[in-house]
Amino acid sequence: MAPKEWETHNPSGSKRVVVTKNLPGSRWLQTLIKAGCRVELCTATDVLSVAEIQAAIGAQCDGVLGQLTEDWGDELFAALKAAGGTAYSNVAVGYNNVDVAAATKHGLPVGNTPGVLTETTAQMAVTLTFAAARRTGEAERFLRAGKYKGWLMTLFLGELLWHKTVGVIGAGRIGATYARMMVEGHKMNLIYHDIYPNKDLEEYIAAYADFLKSRGEEPVSCKRADTVEDVLREADCISVHTVLDESTHHLINATSLALMKENAILVNTSRGPVVDEAALVAHCRKHPNFRAGLDVFEDEPQMKPGLVELDNVLIVPHIASATRWTREGMATLAAANVAGVLSGYPAWNQPDILSFLEGESPKAAPSIVNAKELGIPLFGD
Repeated sequence: MAPKEWETHNPSGSKRVVVTKNLPGSRWLQTLIKAGCRVELCTATDVLSVAEIQAAIGAQCDGVLGQLTEDWGDELFAALKAAGGTAYSNVAVGYNNVDVAAATKHGLPVGNTPGVLTETTAQMAVTLTFAAARRTGEAERFLRAGKYKGWLMTLFLGELLWHKTVGVIGAGRIGATYARMMVEGHKMNLIYHDIYPNKDLEEYIAAYADFLKSRGEEPVSCKRADTVEDVLREADCISVHTVLDESTHHLINATSLALMKENAILVNTSRGPVVDEAALVAHCRKHPNFRAGLDVFEDEPQMKPGLVELDNVLIVPHIASATRWTREGMATLAAANVAGVLSGYPAWNQPDILSFLEGESPKAAPSIVNAKELGIPLFGD
């Protein structure tokens, strides 16, 4: 990689930290500099290969801030350990690209960035739901192509989701927040599936139903389904918010798509391989009134043949967390993970991480996923 694609900040820093991609904002950089780090930043936009990251780590490296587009397995963690490294953080809440067991084997803490993506990602799921329902992508392409000749009663008829049923698969923080946005904003009934009941969500919607009744309005309902299939059959729009593992790979496939309503809407802002993309292409071709909104893809950045040609599929390039506040927060948390470990701080590992984003940060690493396995003490213990 050309030298001009790397820049160095705080060259006199005593700890060398490699950052594999440019990051938004400045707090992340100041966090590392304050911890005495020399920061070497790759400014290229291409995804770095394993070999390129190994070369960047070199013979001496204390820590790395990496990206979810990179393959962090045994090879890279062995290289980081051999270079004297003691810290790694993914600039993402997810870490499917990270072999945590390999990192633990080499004694390397793995950081991630939870707590700043919830509302932002849920908001994008809502955006995709209504953009698909109201056919905004199709309509914009039609307009930009100069095809609009005047108002018509039959032009781009979509779906009204008011008082319909929203389905959520995976009712964790993001899924539950999406559910609340849809129920509160559009008076929708909720059916969700999760291996664990979300009692807080159920109680919240029950209280909201009571409020609506007190105002003389029709109440909403919330039901936890026993199976994913129950959600697929009943819901008018379904948003997927699961983790990606063996049990959820191709969770949405030809069989499950066949269970959904002819005019249903499927939204995925979780992980691309949760949806069998080839099956989705075939289903959308066969059912033109079925719609999908996708932020993530199975072979990202590639898409399965035929997907881009489908008017009933709305696609955006993995931007669910792309608000300035969220992306800057992710960068700051990743930097604080590396800075915290290099400074010998304990792991914070608490849900509320906002104190790291403004004012004086706690003397802790915000989120270390293998803290327990490595015996890293928790803040306050």
